[in-house]
Amino acid sequence: MRFPIAISISVALLASVASAQTHPNTVLVMDGSGSMWGQVDGVAKITIAQEVVGTLLSDFPTEQGLGLTIYGHRERGECTDIETVVAPAPGTASQIADAVNSIKPLGKTPMTDAVIAAAQALRYTEEKATVILVSDGVETCNPDPCAAARLLEEAGIDFTAHVIGFDVGSDAEALAQMQCIADETGGQFLTADTADQLTAALTQVAAAPEPEPEPALVPTTLTAVIEGTDTLVSGPVLWELTSTTDTVLSDTEGNPLDLQLPEGSYTAIAYATALEVELTRQFVAIGDAASVQIAFPEPQETARVLAPATAVAGSSIQVGWDGPNYEDDYIGIGASDAEAANQWRNWVYTATGNPVTLVVPPVEGPHVIRYFKRDGREVLGETEIMVTPTTATLASVAEAPAGSDITVEWTGPGYKEDYIGIGKVGADGANRWENWVYVSSGSPAKLKVPSEPGAYEITYFMRQDRTPLATIAFTATDITARIIAPTQAAVGSTIDVGWSGPDYHEDYIGIGKVDASSANQWENWVYTRTGNPAKLLMPTAPGDYLITYFERQNRTPLVSVPITLTPVEATLSAPAEAPMGSTLDVAWTGPNYSEDYIGIGKVDANGANQWENWVYTRNGTPAKLLVPAEPGDYVIRYFVRQDRDAIAEIPVTVTPVEASLIAPATATPGATIEIGWTGPDYTEDYIGIGLPGASGAAQWENWVYTRTGNPVSIEVPTTPGTYVVQYFVRQDRNSIGQTTITVE
Repeated sequence: MRFPIAISISVALLASVASAQTHPNTVLVMDGSGSMWGQVDGVAKITIAQEVVGTLLSDFPTEQGLGLTIYGHRERGECTDIETVVAPAPGTASQIADAVNSIKPLGKTPMTDAVIAAAQALRYTEEKATVILVSDGVETCNPDPCAAARLLEEAGIDFTAHVIGFDVGSDAEALAQMQCIADETGGQFLTADTADQLTAALTQVAAAPEPEPEPALVPTTLTAVIEGTDTLVSGPVLWELTSTTDTVLSDTEGNPLDLQLPEGSYTAIAYATALEVELTRQFVAIGDAASVQIAFPEPQETARVLAPATAVAGSSIQVGWDGPNYEDDYIGIGASDAEAANQWRNWVYTATGNPVTLVVPPVEGPHVIRYFKRDGREVLGETEIMVTPTTATLASVAEAPAGSDITVEWTGPGYKEDYIGIGKVGADGANRWENWVYVSSGSPAKLKVPSEPGAYEITYFMRQDRTPLATIAFTATDITARIIAPTQAAVGSTIDVGWSGPDYHEDYIGIGKVDASSANQWENWVYTRTGNPAKLLMPTAPGDYLITYFERQNRTPLVSVPITLTPVEATLSAPAEAPMGSTLDVAWTGPNYSEDYIGIGKVDANGANQWENWVYTRNGTPAKLLVPAEPGDYVIRYFVRQDRDAIAEIPVTVTPVEASLIAPATATPGATIEIGWTGPDYTEDYIGIGLPGASGAAQWENWVYTRTGNPVSIEVPTTPGTYVVQYFVRQDRNSIGQTTITVE
């Protein structure tokens, strides 16, 4: 087996940030392994290497940086015996020559790792670097020199390894390794069998290459447009440009982007940030100028939806969005597998803000939240959300009397308008849940038991879709009541009714006709809360009635007793005639119930207009009744206030009254004149002056009460003309006398 010998020289040409250096640094990697004691033409290889290196260093430019790395010179059998003896710097040639001449070969040949160490010393990942490797055999430490060379090439800025095979002969494996290292890094592979050939080979690979001619530059414009137009894509456009060998630019912004490119083939990648679209185009830069246009498709409207990945059924969540926010755009949530019409159960307009508050459906499982453009209900964006279940618990007594109040302890989500309901077992739909209470009132909740005894269910409902979350069984037990009342009473009277019963809030005792229908049956009633016995007003029509105890809830009757109402009578006495507007004494007898009254009205008048004047009987007998201001035939009646039933009446004739006025025929404008008069002089009768035919408030410009005396003094209007002076009975403002006067 041939042991590798290597004279490894690494030359790295370093590029500065501003411009290329004229004399790049060089690192010489010298083999100090035991195989260097082998001979060529009777001379040890280490001696040949020392002489060749000494010759090269004798005229090495002092201004050029040079360094030395040695391996295998200190320990036997150690692949890690690698040492940089002289760091690269200008003027180190003599120091390196002394170090080379002092090498005593000893150890193994880690030539690949030595090349790597030299590359690292020259910062090959940051600057241009070249390694010259001279070897007479295969690698003894690194199992794969080719792979190591490939990694150096990939990681380096511009890494090149030149390889010289010294006295390799026909060793196919060694030749293949060396050829591979050179090929992988773009270097040269040369062979040498003598000292002179080694000197020539080292001189050839170490010589600086002739500079390549400056390539021709082509003015090139890169533009991103909307497809089918010359309109530039809106928003920033980022470009990446590669040639057949290099990346020319990356993440460079511009639209258009002007460049100076060497002639050649390129690939341009344009990323339109606003569209979130990336497109690629190959082109050739040649000739006087190149114009490259990448056409993006017409942008489609999109939206983003931001929401939690999970949410509890029925809860309210915050949903962020980014979209066009057109009028009536909205965000909806629905089951992932639901059909269109039923899918979007809950939604909210984007106009309400950002983020919006969206109510999660009450059904667990996968759902989707979407941004909808109102026009056509087009979906612009969506996100998925998993709806997790929610639970509730209930606890209460197993039974309680019908109509009573019970407390129900509960746990649950407590969403807005969640409620606890009680309903008959087996009842249908809307009729089942007779009573309910919002959970917002707290726990325990106060719930009214239905008025009908039987088996019930108490259920916690999520308000959304009335979704039941928990149910317990409950029994409403029977309740009783009793009434103690006389068997007979006068119509319109108030009687004492003794009772016993649950006395729930707003329970009441009512009286109604035995054969009347429900709506009209219960004519009068009184709350049980007013006391025991209760004061109950009897209806005004005689007949057979029932007195009943009602539980207020559903007006449920608990017990009834019969009672017969007997008629009451009244009498009236008054003069057969009375002057209009006068006050008439009317003697009467009757029940004199609270607010009974005596009224007077036209015989042939009807309804509300008939009873023109009236007086309460509580004022005593005889009653003082004001006679209407219009003559004619009237009737006087006694009314029981309840239902305004008349129980007595007499006729009366109202006779006319007259008045006369004495006034001057003429008067000056604004003057005060005296007017003599005769008339009834009822309370608030008055004399007024106004234009003939004038209506309403405008007619009677000035007036004066008759109670002020006779004659009265009145101011004449200030506008000349013919006026009328009239005597008015205050009741209904009826005029009963007049004269004319001229203001001039």
